[in-house]
Amino acid sequence: MLTEHAKIMKAFMAAGEIVGRKKLQKMIYIAKKLQFPFYEKFDFHFYGPYSEELTWRIEELCNLGFLNEVKEKKGGYVQYRYTLTEAGEQFLSHYDIELPHLQDCLQDMNGQHSRFLELVSTVLYFEHLSKEEVKEKVFSLKSKQRYTEEEFEEAYAYIDKLRGYVHSRS
Repeated sequence: MLTEHAKIMKAFMAAGEIVGRKKLQKMIYIAKKLQFPFYEKFDFHFYGPYSEELTWRIEELCNLGFLNEVKEKKGGYVQYRYTLTEAGEQFLSHYDIELPHLQDCLQDMNGQHSRFLELVSTVLYFEHLSKEEVKEKVFSLKSKQRYTEEEFEEAYAYIDKLRGYVHSRS
């Protein structure tokens, strides 16, 4: 019944603490694009791919006491920290969800800045286009982020690195 919720909880178990709603959204989207079985629907929004479904799932998991959400004031904005609770771990123990190499991918992504993950997720969102068309989209849609050519190339290299984790699955 709560299998999709359990998969999200498994992501938290794999990643550990995730700081930032934007980062959380990008990590799940990128994992989905790497063929991990996350089924939330994503649309393109101001900060790149965004899932209202994922937002609701996170809220439900917090309300159930399975996720801990800590709100911190940081300068002029609020930042959220998420961790799996002990009750969440106990609940998750009732599900046999095997996601090989999810931990490798999510821990790697969790070590990246959300700005970079925004670029990576945007590149993946438009991956059906040619590399040149993706670059045009990124530089026009994300002009305020002022991404450089080097960052654009780093995003493609990073995607290849993450796909390497997935392709090493047994």
